[in-house]
Amino acid sequence: MTEIINQNLNNRLISIIIPTLNEADNIKEAIISSQSSSNVEIIVVDGGSKDETLLIAKSLNVKVIISPPGRANQMNTGAMAASGEILLFLHADTRLPTNFEQMIRTTLAKPGIVAGAFALRINAPNWGLRLVEFGVKWRSHLWQMPYGDQAIFLTKDVFQQVGNFPQISIMEDFAMMRKLKTLGKIYLLPTPVITSPRRWLKKGIIQTTILNQMIVIAYLLGISPTQIRNWYSSPKS
Repeated sequence: MTEIINQNLNNRLISIIIPTLNEADNIKEAIISSQSSSNVEIIVVDGGSKDETLLIAKSLNVKVIISPPGRANQMNTGAMAASGEILLFLHADTRLPTNFEQMIRTTLAKPGIVAGAFALRINAPNWGLRLVEFGVKWRSHLWQMPYGDQAIFLTKDVFQQVGNFPQISIMEDFAMMRKLKTLGKIYLLPTPVITSPRRWLKKGIIQTTILNQMIVIAYLLGISPTQIRNWYSSPKS
């Protein structure tokens, strides 16, 4: 049934859902990169920003929704409000490539494909970040496990079929990918999105990479996402 739906996606509206929380420095570029196509709907779902995020978003004539905080909750809220038959979840510090909409429709029309994402390019010259990109590419291809900063996309029908993003405080993208893999293949586009290096540079590239792997292991071992979130957010981590 998924294949039949996907074969009829040409020219269908793409709803781009951007969860935000104090993203005044990033939201304008994220929205502008999303407006390169006339057949998209942009929905900013804000979780309580105290800066000018909302003012900037509203000035760019996109739909703005207020939601309780939490990325999973915000993305699910945006999906409920979306008019499009295709959903694209975009981090506020990530930029979409030119012609992204055609790439998405072509991907979702492929037999057996239930979702997709883009390759990752981190916007900084550090050689360590090139290694991170290589690791992301390897993980995404071998395990079909792209993460949220790679701009995950799928049809609304498939999104509803897997039951939306799990309402957990961290690892919601990881949990979603695991559910999607039970339905079909997840395709990685070779064209990258461009994302901010801020989370790698804040704690250090090596430290962040090790911490991310430890978080995945902790999640697979059954440790509470709330506890993992506290660990990830700790100033000492």
